[in-house]
Amino acid sequence: MDRAAIVHDNFLRRVAARDFPEGSAPAGPLSGHQAVALYRVQCLSRALDRQSRAMQKAGQGFYTIGSSGHEGMAAVAAALRSTDPAFLHYRDAAFQIARADQVPGQSPTWDILLSFASSSEDPISGGRHKVLGSKALCIPPQTSTIASHLPKAVGAAYAVAAARRHRPEHADMPEDAIVYCSFGDASANHSTAQGAFNTAQWTSFQSVPLPLLFCCEDNGIGISTKTPKGWIAATFANRPGLKYFSCDGLDLFDTYRVAQQAADYVRSRRKPAFLHVRTVRLYGHAGADMPTTYMPKAEVEAEEANDPLLHSVRLLDQFGAMSPEQALSVYNDTCARVARVAEQAITRPRLQNAKEVMASLIPPARSCAPTNGPTPERRAEVFGGDLKAHSEPQIMSRLINWALTDLMLEHGEIVMMGEDVGRKGGVYGVTQKLQTRFGPDRMIDTLLDEQSILGLAIGMAQNGFTPMPEIQFLAYLHNAEDQLRGEAATLPFFSNGQYTNPMVVRIAGLGYQKGFGGHFHNDNSVAVLRDIPGLILACPSNGADAARMLRECVRLAREEQRLVVFLEPIALYPMRDLHEAGDGGWMQTYPDPSEKIGFGEVGVDGEGNDLAIVTFGNGVYLSHQARTALQADGIKTRIIDMRWLSPLPKAALTQAVTGAKRILIVDETRHHGGVAEALMAHFHETCDVPLARVTAEDSFIATGPAYAATMPSKDSIEAAARSLMEAGT
Repeated sequence: MDRAAIVHDNFLRRVAARDFPEGSAPAGPLSGHQAVALYRVQCLSRALDRQSRAMQKAGQGFYTIGSSGHEGMAAVAAALRSTDPAFLHYRDAAFQIARADQVPGQSPTWDILLSFASSSEDPISGGRHKVLGSKALCIPPQTSTIASHLPKAVGAAYAVAAARRHRPEHADMPEDAIVYCSFGDASANHSTAQGAFNTAQWTSFQSVPLPLLFCCEDNGIGISTKTPKGWIAATFANRPGLKYFSCDGLDLFDTYRVAQQAADYVRSRRKPAFLHVRTVRLYGHAGADMPTTYMPKAEVEAEEANDPLLHSVRLLDQFGAMSPEQALSVYNDTCARVARVAEQAITRPRLQNAKEVMASLIPPARSCAPTNGPTPERRAEVFGGDLKAHSEPQIMSRLINWALTDLMLEHGEIVMMGEDVGRKGGVYGVTQKLQTRFGPDRMIDTLLDEQSILGLAIGMAQNGFTPMPEIQFLAYLHNAEDQLRGEAATLPFFSNGQYTNPMVVRIAGLGYQKGFGGHFHNDNSVAVLRDIPGLILACPSNGADAARMLRECVRLAREEQRLVVFLEPIALYPMRDLHEAGDGGWMQTYPDPSEKIGFGEVGVDGEGNDLAIVTFGNGVYLSHQARTALQADGIKTRIIDMRWLSPLPKAALTQAVTGAKRILIVDETRHHGGVAEALMAHFHETCDVPLARVTAEDSFIATGPAYAATMPSKDSIEAAARSLMEAGT
């Protein structure tokens, strides 16, 4: 027999014989009626685990990571409110079932079985993944096993407190809520988790409200790697700013008592706490995992002898709430009922094609209250002397600053966060004066941790804010990009559009900085962003476009709930001149706040039919320089600014090159994995004209005089254009 069958048979035999493991007597505020209800939850969680394995064996189910051994989490759920947002560990079926008991009209048995069966009727994911989650139960779905949900839990807790000061239109969390976040002992060691703990402590240390309850479910092992005995207690018991609570997860009464104390502390103090729940893991990691292949059989059997359901039956008997015979009857009846319901669940429809799978990649639009903007008096007060300069040509960084000012005036739910964005105004001064204009609640100076910056934004987005996090340099994104790929972008997909992460992530990036940085401050790789389904990647080439595009990006986030990355070319921030010093050829005046560049709208400069140069960012600037020499040679050239790098604005690009006899792509990203690859494929499929490309080398970027040696230049663009002209004659 497999271990699940052994645990099941042991339970039946030992309850019948009243052979229970030793433990403390029932004590605490849990009533007999509550204890019986929680035991029923535990039985249902166990029966569902057993059924998931039977379904997989029959080819009718597709997920077997279970919650057996962690059934005590039902008592934690009972200690919280059903309106407390809960970011759950994947072994928390008992928590979700217990919470369902708190909300009328729920059917957790049916819902979880539909999820096992990957049915399109699964109410949380629509058949896309087996996830715990429920909109009605305030449980956003989590798919991670490595604690990547912890940073956004920190952000959500911050958002609860922030909404008490400035409540956004779409706020979704009660003002007195606490945020709950659970994970395993192995995941607690992950750098993402450690960053979240540190951020919570850093925030609490400064007396900033953060109503967050971390919960570590410590079963002592991560797949096959043991957690050193006593490690969790040793490393978390005395952390500054993080109150430590500990309980025996095998004891419903102890777990409920301590969890209630922890929840009361967090709710009353508005400070984070760490709840350490000692559990066991039954059956191994998942269905295919045999724990006896890496653990001594005696050790496996010792864990099984500590079955939390056996402890619960003992406790209920001692409390006088339910006899062992009654408890055994509940267990058997529950197993039989789950089997009957499963027979129906496996008949329900499943996703059939790519269209159905992808239906929730793009979240649904939402209605937003109309905003007419600030009064002229308020706008004049905020801008001060800058208002007079709006009619004068300016550099890109200043126009972005003014666009951000107008956007924050118009939409009170916009919050910006990042390292140095507040007092300093950003490394390049792009956010100067914004903290003075709007206060530290809306211009948040964060600690140096990109995962925490993005997690803060994700959590705030889930409470109705429109976050605009700043990543100081594109190169700094790469240690945190899973917060976009694995969390922000996947949430609407795995929740069937019920949960979303609308935001605009501002990132300073690309190359061509003359005196600063090397590849840590100059990074021309955007492949990781273009590869994320549902993410919009925008990149302006001049200040006026930047202002207009930024307004559209905020509209996309606010109204269409999209995840947007706004990539700002650092080298163009201060750019004034185009051809020679003092010509002012790359400065523009500030566009009226009503002006936007629509999503997917490309820019076309010129009507020449000999050559169409398709480019973006710094490539637009360099192509304008090159065009002067090309046109002097009689090569009639148009320049097409893509603006939107992902998804590619294919229809607009095809229209923009119509009539051109040749197409030259200028791409400052790398030759392999760069934007040009997709453009070449698109134009090859849609246009019957000669194509060529100028790209950066497959290299990192150097500091010093060779800062631009590996990337396109005015001269290389001219040479490629002339070569293409000769080849096409």
